[in-house]
Amino acid sequence: LAEGIWYTMHGGDHTMDHSFLYTKKLLLVDDEPELLELVSVILKEEGFENIITASSVSEGIAAAKAEKPDLAVLDVMLPDGDGFFLMRQIRDFSDMPVIFLTARDEAADKLAGLGLGADDYIAKPFLPEELLLRVHAVLRRCYKMDAPAVKLEGCLIDFERAEVDKACETIPLTAMEYTLLETLARSAGKIVTLDVLCEALWGDNPFGYENSLNAHIRRIREKIESDPSKPVSLITIKGLGYKLNTRK
Repeated sequence: LAEGIWYTMHGGDHTMDHSFLYTKKLLLVDDEPELLELVSVILKEEGFENIITASSVSEGIAAAKAEKPDLAVLDVMLPDGDGFFLMRQIRDFSDMPVIFLTARDEAADKLAGLGLGADDYIAKPFLPEELLLRVHAVLRRCYKMDAPAVKLEGCLIDFERAEVDKACETIPLTAMEYTLLETLARSAGKIVTLDVLCEALWGDNPFGYENSLNAHIRRIREKIESDPSKPVSLITIKGLGYKLNTRK
């Protein structure tokens, strides 16, 4: 293991609230191969699918231009310059969020990085959980759902207006309905469990809310389905949860 890192790998926390972020492309730049591999493993085990690595300023610039990542995690000390210079170069062609991950914990370095517009600064040694929390927080802050509108069979959900457009009719969504549909849409085509949906509505202790969830699902189907008794968009997966089928 890389020196100075406390590594206690845990199972990936694949809550659906974060699932749409796992497809984001992440660029890691560090000149320590063991640390680069370690951070890559932490992120991949968490569920991030697209990880690009580089070990120098020049490689980082080339990777950022070629791969167009959604987030960069940069070391400060690099063999051909520093992360501050690398960030300035990246800013010439990209506004991607940047997190500095470095052993240099001096206040001046933190201020320098944040003064350049970095989104966060993590000092080594760090816990994997801390890294993941910071990455999630920056991605959630910088990226919303990729599409403000989602097309279903026979209707359109407009998340910007919190409305359903259906057969020349505009139907408003309640806050609960909006939250449920957004959670389902982030994992369109995949099963979203009952626990995850209840947690999205009622927080960390969703036990006992299943009947209320079912009532909200019924009202949503009345708004989005042509025949709510025979749903084609919001499907029940018996014993597991629900799935939202979208259209292109």
